[in-house]
Amino acid sequence: MFGGMAAANPYASFLSLTQTFPGGAPGLAAIGIVVVFILIAALRSRALQRRALAEAALQTMETEKRMAELLRLQAEMQGRLATIAEVFGSRQAEFNHAVNQRLDGMSQRVASTINDQTKSTHENLRKLQERLAVIDAAQNNIQSLAKDVVGLQAILSNKQTRGAFGQARMETIVADGLPHGAYAFQPVLSNGMRPDCTIRMPNGAPPLVIDAKFPLEAWNAIRAAPSPEAAKAAQQQFRRDMDVHIRDIAEKYLLQGETQDTAFLFVPSESVFAEIHENFEAVVQRGHRSRVVIVSPSLLMLSIQVMQAVLKDQRMREQAHLIQGEVAHLMDDLARLDERVRKLQGHFAMAQKDVDMIVTSADKLTRRGARIEALEFDGKGESAAAAESEAPATKSVESRTGMLKLRVVDED
Repeated sequence: MFGGMAAANPYASFLSLTQTFPGGAPGLAAIGIVVVFILIAALRSRALQRRALAEAALQTMETEKRMAELLRLQAEMQGRLATIAEVFGSRQAEFNHAVNQRLDGMSQRVASTINDQTKSTHENLRKLQERLAVIDAAQNNIQSLAKDVVGLQAILSNKQTRGAFGQARMETIVADGLPHGAYAFQPVLSNGMRPDCTIRMPNGAPPLVIDAKFPLEAWNAIRAAPSPEAAKAAQQQFRRDMDVHIRDIAEKYLLQGETQDTAFLFVPSESVFAEIHENFEAVVQRGHRSRVVIVSPSLLMLSIQVMQAVLKDQRMREQAHLIQGEVAHLMDDLARLDERVRKLQGHFAMAQKDVDMIVTSADKLTRRGARIEALEFDGKGESAAAAESEAPATKSVESRTGMLKLRVVDED
């Protein structure tokens, strides 16, 4: 314990020893101990100094080694940096060369692309100009069409001209479907009324009346209504107008014995006709009860075709006696034709008999000629040859049938 204390602080150890003896009179042993402690402390301080010096020397050596290592690493680093610089220099030269080549190729491609784009742009501009010319022509047509639409709107805005438009369409359908004389436009009835059209019915039946007027103002008010309340009010007005129009047709044009008990109310639009049947069923039922049928252009055309078929059937029945007379004359002509054919058949039979007899005679002649050719004479040798040489020349005559051959002797 004392050694440790002396090593730590010898003067403090000395003071502690002096304090251990009472009266402040240390003995010789205490002095020796103090001296020993001092020596020990000196020795330890020298040892510590030597140790510190050794450690400093070691640190210096370590530092020198590290400095040498750092110098070596610096030299290696400088060599590597030089190598890297050379490599980077060569690579940069190659890279610059490749970049230059690619830039040259890219510039050529860009130039060719720009040329192509310029050509295509000029071509597109030319086509655009052509299309603009077409668009200008179409715009002119649209402007003229707009003028026509404005004119049509002006026509439809006027009640009289609108009625004339519907009547013109109805008259076109009737005139295209029926023959002339089967209909009449604006005829005068016994009560002084003038319906738009009447169609003559077959068998003396009263004509059918067609009215082409339509309350389009209320319908346009429904379409142009800005709110549901306004649309509802316009629908009510349209129902009232239709009811009044149906009642007028029933009272003015349905005359007992003079016209049919059913009349047509022509609506000049398929869409309006569909809307009426879809949203105004009460109006349609009111018309049925009043014997007024609402028809569209297609239904009117179908009705006209049916009437045309009925009229054609009536004309056929009216001409039935003429057809029967013509059939009787045709039967007489057919009887005469049959008689003449039978006579001609008899003539052909007689001619066939004569032909058969001629063929029989030709067969007999053929057989007789064959027997003549088959005859053999007694003379032979030179006498036979002389007889043959002195024999007169013969001809071979072929009959018209191609089967008969005769030998004819030419005499001088």
